[in-house]
Amino acid sequence: MYTLDTNAILYYIENDPSVVSTIEEIFLRHAPVYISAITELELFSFPSLNFIDAKRIEDFIKIIVVIPVDSQIARRGGSLRARYKLRTPDSVIAATAMLTGTQLVTRNVRDFQKIPDLQILKI
Repeated sequence: MYTLDTNAILYYIENDPSVVSTIEEIFLRHAPVYISAITELELFSFPSLNFIDAKRIEDFIKIIVVIPVDSQIARRGGSLRARYKLRTPDSVIAATAMLTGTQLVTRNVRDFQKIPDLQILKI
């Protein structure tokens, strides 16, 4: 089971070969794939987002599960943010991965590696 960081999806829709192959392998395993609602927010917040990229993101989101930010995730994320000095979005994404018991798929390993209980798959 996997939780995708925002950068994993961005590199995927940009057809980065190493990311595409990793994510395609994940899909071939038929393992559950999640994103945080914060990731969805980040994906649609880029000022340079054009119609084609927005459509690619929308199509991608249709085949995964978006986990809402509930009280449990907010509290875990707040704790992670305070303890490891993470940005709010990163703390919520990490909390989502931890509470779903999934590996976090990211290229941003540096910020997340501080969290000992978080499983990370580097892309």
